[in-house]
Amino acid sequence: MSYARVGVVTGANKGIGYAIVRQLALQYPHSPLNRGPLLIYLTARDTQRGESAVSSLGSDPALRQAKALASDGGLTSIRFHPLDIASSASISTFAAALAKEHPDGIDFVINNAGMAMDGFDINVVKTTLACNYHGTLAATRAFLPLLTKPDGGRIVNVASSAGLLNRYSRSIQERFLHAKSVDDVTSLMDEFTAAVERGTERAEGWPSAAYATSKAGEIGMTLQIAEELKRQGKTEVLVNVCCPGWVVTDMTKGRGHKTPDQGAQTPVMLAIGDIEGKSGKFWRDEVEISWGG
Repeated sequence: MSYARVGVVTGANKGIGYAIVRQLALQYPHSPLNRGPLLIYLTARDTQRGESAVSSLGSDPALRQAKALASDGGLTSIRFHPLDIASSASISTFAAALAKEHPDGIDFVINNAGMAMDGFDINVVKTTLACNYHGTLAATRAFLPLLTKPDGGRIVNVASSAGLLNRYSRSIQERFLHAKSVDDVTSLMDEFTAAVERGTERAEGWPSAAYATSKAGEIGMTLQIAEELKRQGKTEVLVNVCCPGWVVTDMTKGRGHKTPDQGAQTPVMLAIGDIEGKSGKFWRDEVEISWGG
């Protein structure tokens, strides 16, 4: 079967990622990007859980009733592919498979995969940054060359309002806000790690918070990639970052005030909605917000 559109959702076997895939299937028929059949790659680290998620979506009552899936005569097909964004080899393998399977390019990527660990020490910091910051950066870099359709493509990185800058010293806030490159943001992540190793992060203006700092880095990195593309004249590729809100998931330990489907709305809008060509913005509740908090 040939597909008019191809999209990728990472970390999609449960929670917000699963809901994103579900909402993409439900909303795509009404999307301005609808040009015909859509293929969504649902990715996850665990093959069994990923394949189970695809199977569950295939029997989802709302999708069945809406006839959203190709199996019911709709537009969307969902295919599992393993992906661990903390592994450069896994990212490279998946990107190569996409390039081979879709030589004309893909249309959007929603980088939702991430992690939050209990406690705070140097191991928590390094593990969290390896996934949430360095892994998301590597995945974004790997997928960008695949967005080669004539009408462009979209990257949506799912971060968090935990990454707002009001938790940092004024000097660190200024360095985030006035970064000139991805390397500048990576240097900040490295400095945070070094400060934690010394036990001086608070004295140096950082919060003792691995997840929040990783998400500040993810926001900053995404905005810098958008600026890179603008400087290169690649304005047809839109790169944005968003907060889904406080969603009831395993990551929030069941706390929150949004359902996963509600949390999926902003990332889905940024992937397939009419966003008037906006790129390099931070979004929450379907509107742009200030990163400075």
